[in-house]
Amino acid sequence: MSSIVHLLVSRSDFSHGHFMLVLSRQSLLLRALSSGPQISRSLQESYRLLQLPDEGHSSPVQVKEAYLRLAKLYHPDSGAPTADAVLFSRVEEAYRAVLAHQSKTKQPDQGKEMQDEESRGTALPHRHYLSYEGVGSGTPSQRERQYRQIRVDRATEQVLNYRQREHERAAAADGALVERDMRHRSRKIKITQAVERLVEDLIQESMARGDFRNLSGAGKPLNKFEHNPYADPMTHNLNRILIDNGYQPPWVVTQRDIRENTAQIRNRLLEGRARLGDPMTTKEHSQWEQLCKSVEEDLVKLNKIVDTYNLIVPMLSMQMVHFSLSREIERAVKGAHQHRLDQQKEREKERERRKEEKRRANAVTKPKNTKPGLMSWMKNLLQTKH
Repeated sequence: MSSIVHLLVSRSDFSHGHFMLVLSRQSLLLRALSSGPQISRSLQESYRLLQLPDEGHSSPVQVKEAYLRLAKLYHPDSGAPTADAVLFSRVEEAYRAVLAHQSKTKQPDQGKEMQDEESRGTALPHRHYLSYEGVGSGTPSQRERQYRQIRVDRATEQVLNYRQREHERAAAADGALVERDMRHRSRKIKITQAVERLVEDLIQESMARGDFRNLSGAGKPLNKFEHNPYADPMTHNLNRILIDNGYQPPWVVTQRDIRENTAQIRNRLLEGRARLGDPMTTKEHSQWEQLCKSVEEDLVKLNKIVDTYNLIVPMLSMQMVHFSLSREIERAVKGAHQHRLDQQKEREKERERRKEEKRRANAVTKPKNTKPGLMSWMKNLLQTKH
């Protein structure tokens, strides 16, 4: 009986030990699965160089951000004080090693995605990731110009899209107005066509009655294009119609406005300077400065009109330069000085003219005064003889 009990106890101890062995194996297996595959020392060094945890739990995005951060610090073309070509080559090798390790340890679909990311990263030069949103190629200055051009294209596209949306919104809001305008326009066209048919009918009736047979120059060629036989008749007729109706090209109108504004500004400066003394007092000097400030604002507006004129003028030789305040002031000072000299000459001429008139008047009055004296002397002489 005791031997049976001892045997049962020994079997229970054996089963318990077997159970503990199974548990220990399962715990080791779970620990191995949870800890992941063991990485080599060189791979640990790569994780440490990229400043990433060496357990391999970093995502591809974190690895890429770490590489970009270190590339901006150590790349030879980055211009940073910490640039180092040797250290950057080590960082690049560590980045490739970490990407290769992650592509092997991840799931098949994730591994494929990482391989695409790695191949894309190796295909493009690493300098693309430094700045300018990864746009362009070549030297930093070339990439900057390419990036600026791309930004301009984006802005232009956004402006066009915005204008298109605004036009669509306005068209949707003014649909009723557009429809009403279309009806009014079609009605106007119908009336115009009816008037044209009526005029044509009247012309045909007059021709049938023979009203056009007694016209001067009947049967002779028209002499409309004698001044320029090489001109296109259609173009000549269109230009003649435009001229007869008072039409002028925009650049001609702009040129006339520039000429009128320039004349007004120069007259203001000349009259203002002429009113002031030649050695200006303090009060006159302040008045002159206020006038110059007002003219400067007018010149800014005039220069904007000149820019518009230079864009629409048909010939390059007809373009104008900007008006300068200093040149206009110098012109006004010279004009005022010349105006004073002219006034002085006019006063001298007027003074000389008056003196000459007075001399002539004295010369005419002297014989009248001498005649009575001579006659009285002759009378006295005759009386004494008698």
